Amino acid sequence: MSWQDGFQFDLDDETKMIQEAARAFAQGELLPLAEKIDHEHYFPREILPKLGQLGFMGATVPADFGGSELSQVAYCLIIEELAAACASTSIIVSAHNSLCLTPIVDYGSDEQKKKFAEPLARGEKLGCFALSEPSSGSDAAAMDCTVKKSGDTYVVNGTKNWITNGPEADTCVLFAMLDRSAGYKGICAFVHDLNLPGVSRGKPEDKLGICGSPTCSIMYDGVELTRGNLLSTDGNGFRVAMTTLNSGRTGVAAQAVGIARAALRDALAYSKERVAFGKPICEHQSIQNYLAEMVTKVDAARYLTLGAARKKDRGESFIREASMAKLYASRTAVEVADLGVQIHGGYGYVKDYPAERHLRDAKITEIYEGTSEIQKMVIAGHLLKE
Repeated sequence: MSWQDGFQFDLDDETKMIQEAARAFAQGELLPLAEKIDHEHYFPREILPKLGQLGFMGATVPADFGGSELSQVAYCLIIEELAAACASTSIIVSAHNSLCLTPIVDYGSDEQKKKFAEPLARGEKLGCFALSEPSSGSDAAAMDCTVKKSGDTYVVNGTKNWITNGPEADTCVLFAMLDRSAGYKGICAFVHDLNLPGVSRGKPEDKLGICGSPTCSIMYDGVELTRGNLLSTDGNGFRVAMTTLNSGRTGVAAQAVGIARAALRDALAYSKERVAFGKPICEHQSIQNYLAEMVTKVDAARYLTLGAARKKDRGESFIREASMAKLYASRTAVEVADLGVQIHGGYGYVKDYPAERHLRDAKITEIYEGTSEIQKMVIAGHLLKE
């Protein structure tokens, strides 16, 4: 068993097969594209149908609506394997599954699931999630995007920011304020096609990392939606958003584990090749200390991530564990990637080697889908209730 497998966490045979299929695809088809995706800010659209055929674009969606109906553990292993090859592709798939498909499946009507979830789950369309705004990130209840209701028609005005998949997405889960006096209870959630009149997109953001994962603002100018676009009920949007983010955090944690694994993989290989003072640098105690620290953190992060995912699969409360996994795994990704650069020395600072890409890709895992500060609030809040 390779160190990259970590502890198998009592995986059943089906889950092991899914992990192996994800790794074979990621290492065989995705890894060779990773440098191009990063350097050229290239969106790998040709990969999406293949991911759809493998069942990864609708990983946890019920089979009745075109999905693979996989466990959360299996889903996290898929995201980890994709991230170990290309972090950009892993978050394209994670945002599509965790942020767009999850609320449709959990809160949508059968009609909405058939109309929106099925083509998303098959990989025929790409999804996004529009919650953050130019002046509203962690404080989601402070949103300025408004919706006015007239009968069965909802008219949306405002701007959404930092929309992962935004430039390329076909379907959007949107949150807007219906009744400001009600605070977070005045928020509504919708699902809609992005080709509606009045919807426009800003230019793609020029980001530090995950450069192949396109991000933009989405603007709404008098966009008309109907009750058929409403997810759940009026005023239940905040609950839809929070439960979706709680569920999605295991996916980001898995992405962070994959990035950390890639950083360790490349640093380990380099340490065996690079000779200094007459021997490979992996034989020097200082480098061995780094490697030992890196692999320990990777395994610990994987344990937290799969532990949270397993609790979700069992129908147990997993919110604290998901926040702990995201907090620790994202910090691990940054620390392990930083050590990877250090082991590479000067070569770690140039783009001829992937070490610097891993560090750039790692940082975002501490920010999106709930910053590390938010995760600490969630963890402490649960602790204080015990």
